[in-house]
Amino acid sequence: MIVKLIDYLRDRLKTVIRLCYVVLGLLVIYDVSFVDKHHAHLAIERLPGFWTLFGFGACVIIIILSKWIGHLKWFGGNFRIMSPEDYYDN
Repeated sequence: MIVKLIDYLRDRLKTVIRLCYVVLGLLVIYDVSFVDKHHAHLAIERLPGFWTLFGFGACVIIIILSKWIGHLKWFGGNFRIMSPEDYYDN
């Protein structure tokens, strides 16, 4: 069932991307319109969409760091999280 869902979404990738942009825009509009900013601890928290952009930036940093750690060679190249497909054949 999950494979069919993934294939369905993969076939409609442009629509999925557009939908994600719409949801992100709606979240920013909700943040600007309805979130109470009077009790913010820092001045930067009063900026519209700050937490949306902060969360997006944090996700990007986590993905970049995870990929970097996955490609690291540890112990002289004997251990890798993301090893080539033919690693054990050699």
